[in-house]
Amino acid sequence: MSLLFERPPSGFHFAVIFELLPQSPSDFRFQEVSGLTITVETEDFKEGGENRFTHKLPKKTSYGSLELKRGLFKGSFIVDWCRDAIENFKFEPVNITIMLLNDLHLPIAGWYVVNAYPTEWSTSGFNAQSSDLVIESIKLNYSYFNTLRI
Repeated sequence: MSLLFERPPSGFHFAVIFELLPQSPSDFRFQEVSGLTITVETEDFKEGGENRFTHKLPKKTSYGSLELKRGLFKGSFIVDWCRDAIENFKFEPVNITIMLLNDLHLPIAGWYVVNAYPTEWSTSGFNAQSSDLVIESIKLNYSYFNTLRI
């Protein structure tokens, strides 16, 4: 197949791997990952004698918050790590690898998130008239991420 006609990959098959020990099998399972964003902040610069426009020069990059969602699991070491940070104010940043997988479970794209630590943990609402799963959300701040070459 020609690369010109290759379809963009689907985003529903992925793996999230925390560099955190110990781990349980449920610690790799997530329903949704979002927040892999980079923004280049700019600074306005007015050129002397030129009033028609203002230059926008790059200043620094900033990164969004990573949000992970999944069904609520009992006995998760990741939740224990989050609770220790939020409840005991004991922060231990970890690195996280996020891999987009193909239908053969092989990585086709990846991101390496550096120095992530939890800033928020929440669950979805409870509703006696619905049979929805309870979803837990974990928000993480991080220093930066690198795109992996695969």
